[in-house]
Amino acid sequence: MPGFGNDFETEALPGALPQGQNSPQRAPYGLYAEQLSGSPFTAPRGTNERSWLYRIRPSVKHSGRFADLSLPQWKSAPNIGDHTLPLGQLRWDPVPVPAEPTSFLAGMRTMTTAGDVHTQTGMATHVYVANADMADEYFFNADGELLIVPQDGGIRVATELGVMDVVPKEICVIPRGMIFRVELLDGTARGYVCENYGAKFTLPDRGPIGANCLANPRDFKTPVAAFEDREGPCRLMVKWCGGFHETQLEASPLDVVAWHGNYAPYKYDLITYSPVGAILFDHPDPSIFTVLTAPSGEEGTANIDFVIFPERWMVAEHSFRPPWYHRNIMSEFMGLIYGRYDAKEEGFVPGGMSLHNMMLPHGPDATGFEKASTSELKPEKLTGTMAFMFETRFPQHLTRYAADLDTLQDTYLDCWSELKKRFDGTIDGNWD
Repeated sequence: MPGFGNDFETEALPGALPQGQNSPQRAPYGLYAEQLSGSPFTAPRGTNERSWLYRIRPSVKHSGRFADLSLPQWKSAPNIGDHTLPLGQLRWDPVPVPAEPTSFLAGMRTMTTAGDVHTQTGMATHVYVANADMADEYFFNADGELLIVPQDGGIRVATELGVMDVVPKEICVIPRGMIFRVELLDGTARGYVCENYGAKFTLPDRGPIGANCLANPRDFKTPVAAFEDREGPCRLMVKWCGGFHETQLEASPLDVVAWHGNYAPYKYDLITYSPVGAILFDHPDPSIFTVLTAPSGEEGTANIDFVIFPERWMVAEHSFRPPWYHRNIMSEFMGLIYGRYDAKEEGFVPGGMSLHNMMLPHGPDATGFEKASTSELKPEKLTGTMAFMFETRFPQHLTRYAADLDTLQDTYLDCWSELKKRFDGTIDGNWD
């Protein structure tokens, strides 16, 4: 079903969705009516989120006595002082897929945390590696919504409200508190996850751009109703205030036969993003490539921005075309889905990651600077590339896992070592 933030209605069986009211005395098919709220009841209409679910069993039957669960590589903020690696710009090669059977949940590895999960501010960045389905396993995250960015191998995300197949070049978002299971479409999978503790992701305001371009609402897709009427032992795992718990169930919790509302999962094809950029001179701020934003309490300051660097034309005249050197109040975690990143064509590989924390300088490597400063400025199309950034106003604290990861590049800082002094007192500088 197309559209961003729409009020949808869908049923997997004819007549399963009550008409004219939310909670009839007896729901069709003997189903239970239940509301799932993603906002306070009194939130303004524009931000009020809820869906009515009509399910085989109410959620209270999909719960029981909880026991502690260990997922040691999944960390939550605050997670400070977890390592001894000095401050600096950092970059990693891809995390390898493990040899032992590993599900999406067991394969989650936290790279950074920011903010405080207990006050629902900030975020965490993760990489996932998996080679096994979540068989008879289900999960929901009470701490925040999950933005999933596949990089290698597709996944099938079965949620309470429907099923999404998500492949590289696509993303999906699973709302806070929604139960889901992940299966692998290609045997193995690797990708990135942004765990958003704060206000939910929404589309950025376009301002003078107007009503079109960037991520258009029609290109977001929400699944139709699908249900599992399956009995048998399974387990439900929960993340709550940074801790993990599990309970045993007697039937699948994905038993919603019909639903209506605006609190729902969705997917988006990054190829449909319509970029806006410089058509005369200079490179605009990278915020021009924002797909989704999670606002903070301060206007214009994001809890998280999800930004992409897609295929696009470069046509700016007498301009340095790649992203320029800068220091930033925001903290930037980058990943590469495929291709090459124009500011760093070597060393930053698909599946890799980089971290440039607030106020630490970064920008094109020496090769990228040389190429952009001396090449003929004719129209050029960047093709076969898709990088992204999870950007937050908060400092991103490294986890011990990330600090000790074998794929951490000890030589990353060397990419700037060959930047030469061009100043010689003349107006043209020294380009010999």
